[in-house]
Amino acid sequence: MRAARLIKMVLLLQSRPAMTAAELARELEVSERTVTRDAQALSEAGVPVYADRGRAGGYRLVGGYRTRLTGLARSEAEALFLSGVPGALGEMGLADVASAARLKVSAALLPSLRDAPDTAAQRFHLDAPAWFREPETPALLPVLAEAVWADSRVLARYRREDREVERRLEPYGLVLKAGVWYLCARVAESGSFRTYRIDRFGAADALGEPFDRDPDFDLPGFWADHAERFARSILRAEVVLRLSQEGLRRLPHAVDPLGAREALDGAGAPDAEGWVTVTLPVESEEVAHSQLTALGPEAEVLAPARLRERFAADVARSAARYRRRDG
Repeated sequence: MRAARLIKMVLLLQSRPAMTAAELARELEVSERTVTRDAQALSEAGVPVYADRGRAGGYRLVGGYRTRLTGLARSEAEALFLSGVPGALGEMGLADVASAARLKVSAALLPSLRDAPDTAAQRFHLDAPAWFREPETPALLPVLAEAVWADSRVLARYRREDREVERRLEPYGLVLKAGVWYLCARVAESGSFRTYRIDRFGAADALGEPFDRDPDFDLPGFWADHAERFARSILRAEVVLRLSQEGLRRLPHAVDPLGAREALDGAGAPDAEGWVTVTLPVESEEVAHSQLTALGPEAEVLAPARLRERFAADVARSAARYRRRDG
């Protein structure tokens, strides 16, 4: 543990002109007294750490000293490619590995380029969770993430509607979609690939059994295909709408994107009032009522009759309420 801390201290000093004891203590998560002892140990080992005394003092490396301890371990190199998603790294238990990788890269850069990581971080940031929801980290995510990295089978229990099933899974990859974590895995017995919501796992135990990954498996392609099939599978009903030009513009923001795309692709020509009739695939009449309410007066439901009657009743109640207020 101390050896790793001493290496990290050298890398920190190599990547910056100088650091105070307080700054080093904060980065290394130790006391300032420990920083002093570590600096003394490095000096005795031949690393030219120089301590500047006084209020503005600190520690620095003398004479342009550079350590060759900048090689990335495999886990660090892999984690570095995920460093644009800091929250996800933390949830998977990889934050420390990625931090070590970034530090090594920074230490290996020329002095004129050492501010590159900070410069990029202040210009690009990925915020994966959706708005207006508190992201929750599934308790079993670190276990499954470790199995993904190690290509190791797990024995998992998964909730499906009102029952729980047990499967031996070969975890291939993790996907973070709008703040929800999914596992893409191959079922060991059948060889079929499935997608699971991680927060629906009741248990996941590492079996210590390595598996051979299919070299042709493409995680982004598999997820894209799964997402489209899932979206199509839930669009089981249809609504016929008349939309104003503003309603056409707002439709993709109010309903499922796949449904909106199919509706707009099959839209007819505008009528005399400039309105367009479309057939919109929807999950259910209940979901359609919730989504299409956002379009307000820019949409008119033509069918099914029950949904049209429901919107007509909504409009009548709203009109009565406004008349009551105005009167």
